Amino acid sequence: MESTEDYVELIDDLIRTQGEARLVDLAERLGVSQPTAGKTVARLQRDGFVTSEPYRSIFLTERGKSLADAARERHDLVYRFLLAIGVSQDTAERDSEGVEHHVSEETLQAFQRIINSSDKA
Repeated sequence: MESTEDYVELIDDLIRTQGEARLVDLAERLGVSQPTAGKTVARLQRDGFVTSEPYRSIFLTERGKSLADAARERHDLVYRFLLAIGVSQDTAERDSEGVEHHVSEETLQAFQRIINSSDKA
């Protein structure tokens, strides 16, 4: 699921910033070959997260957009938590990328409580 989340989040980011998500951009940003990215996009299409046609942009389905939004929210929450406990911005950005995929809902709620209490202080 981690790969799926990374891909849909990146597709959403590319659409937001560049107006489209192309296979070549996905491969470049993820540091993988175009055939590897293509296989993953085919799996995402089969699983209902994206739509695409040969030599065309990649688009998120409702399911894909929902997953991208949830991944981005988890990433942001972990990032803000790390900042709240004194981690540097660079390290928080790097670490939040891995942690976001492996953290439970219970832990995310605890992170939010800590962030809320530090905002009040």
